[in-house]
Amino acid sequence: MELDEYLPALQRADARFAEAAAAAVLASGWGARVPGCPGWSLADLVWHLAEVQRFWAWVVRTRAVDRSAYVPPHRHPDDELLGYVAARSAELETALAGAGPAERVWTWAPQQDVAFVLRRQLQEVTVHTVDVEQVVGDVRPIPPAVALDGLDEWLEVMVPAALPDGPPADAHPVVLHAVDADAERTLFPGTKPFPIAALTGTAGDLLLAVWRRAPLDLLTVDGDGLQAAAMIGLVRLE
Repeated sequence: MELDEYLPALQRADARFAEAAAAAVLASGWGARVPGCPGWSLADLVWHLAEVQRFWAWVVRTRAVDRSAYVPPHRHPDDELLGYVAARSAELETALAGAGPAERVWTWAPQQDVAFVLRRQLQEVTVHTVDVEQVVGDVRPIPPAVALDGLDEWLEVMVPAALPDGPPADAHPVVLHAVDADAERTLFPGTKPFPIAALTGTAGDLLLAVWRRAPLDLLTVDGDGLQAAAMIGLVRLE
């Protein structure tokens, strides 16, 4: 994705999250369990996204170069959460609209700029929207460009964050083929002469698989599916 595509995509993703959350509350209630986030209720998930967006809005708005001055919010009652998360989404969108992508801000990654926040927050709300939609069993497709960028971010940012010393000695490459984006990516390239498996599906299904929101049997697996799942399982982020 180009830099100027992220903010409009984030705005669309925020709107989709808000719509999905309202529908899930109506259908299942705030106490409904979230399949993709074990131990979380729907209220926990909505509060989490609101907290995350509030924090990154503060980082961008203040051009913070560290996070020590940030004051976390108090948990809001469930009946206020839909309005609260909508306000935090708008706050984040406004902060990002007023900042240049190259401006320096604190992040937890080597890339310390607003562009990182744009990308990360688009992917944050994209995956959590699917979490909400799974509560009521009505998951809509992720736009291919957003999903492929999310897959790239997972490979470029999340894999090194989870494995800062590089892949373990027993790692094998896994090929990820996104049919709707006409693109191919590889997890752990160069670790062995041949990939252990190739996984084929939409970019969205691949993204959900690597984030453990969808089983590999949703994909076409050529090779050792159990070992492919084990390779993806090496990438653990707390």
